[in-house]
Amino acid sequence: MKNLVKRSIEIIKEGQASSGAYIASPNFQNYAYSWFRDGAFIAYSMDLYGENQSARHFHEWAASVISNNADVITRSVNTVEQSGKPSNTDYIHTRYSLDGQVADREWPNNQLDGIGTWLWALKAHKELSGIDLPGFLLDSAELAVQYLSALWQFPCSDCWEEFHDQVHTYTLAAIQAGIKAFSDLSGSDHQSVIDAIQKTIIDQCVINSHFTKRLGSEDVDANLISLAVPYGVVGIEHPQMMATIKKIEEDLTGTKGLHRYAGDSYYGGGEWILLSAWLGWYWSERGNKTRARELLVWIESQADDKGYLPEQTSDHLNKPEYYKIWVERWGEIANPLLWSHAKYLILQNSIMTA
Repeated sequence: MKNLVKRSIEIIKEGQASSGAYIASPNFQNYAYSWFRDGAFIAYSMDLYGENQSARHFHEWAASVISNNADVITRSVNTVEQSGKPSNTDYIHTRYSLDGQVADREWPNNQLDGIGTWLWALKAHKELSGIDLPGFLLDSAELAVQYLSALWQFPCSDCWEEFHDQVHTYTLAAIQAGIKAFSDLSGSDHQSVIDAIQKTIIDQCVINSHFTKRLGSEDVDANLISLAVPYGVVGIEHPQMMATIKKIEEDLTGTKGLHRYAGDSYYGGGEWILLSAWLGWYWSERGNKTRARELLVWIESQADDKGYLPEQTSDHLNKPEYYKIWVERWGEIANPLLWSHAKYLILQNSIMTA
């Protein structure tokens, strides 16, 4: 693909509904929805390339979803305050139809990271667009912070929508970044929560000098890159961060791209485009443009004749025997995945500007 940047922007804009929601993948039935997590990173990539109206439209959609769930947030926060634990039914869902309705199919919907990432991306939108945020966006963001502040320490599904009974390091990082972002936007003080999350990550999510996938685990997950880029829990050259990157590359590198985590069996557990771009983003921000470009070139080689980037590749699998099982269950690997295109754009921008 000669100009994958231009094509990626086209694919993302084609995948944005009139409501503002970004579809996760237009050609994959189970991803015909919009997620806070995917959408936040997609909106951020649009802001990087001057497509600020596209990003604003998504943020307005996300804010409307939060606002429409204000009663759920109130009940959830009250339940925690009264009983010391969250409700099994009152939570903001992670996956919505493009018109903002709760998807009617069963799904691991209790996830917190996407809401934190939305708040982080909302601050980035204001900074990159130079456009002030209207009051209703900030009102919804405040509701989201109330929700995250009450629930951050409880188990939920991770960003891969798995391990619902665990507390995940990536999720904590996304929540902290989101609350920090809102504090900056609003001038409100949430430092006690921010500090508590930081202490949990540093004290309970490290073993053998590297960060771990979740509390009580010794393994890494490629999503731990986020602790430095972009969430800023620690610096890019923090010793534990560098040790984490080293272990991620040692344990999770396939041909050139990254697997999600050891033992991943989803579609056999291939190399994920967005994670490979995320690793490149880290190396670019750290100043190693050569390594970043190596990953960029590999990603570009995965684009098909239509310029589509898939969710993951199928030629280097953790558990090949599971590939056919997933294809028979859900069809071929999602292609295109808008989150893959977004992360490619973010990496390309970082290489050109950092």
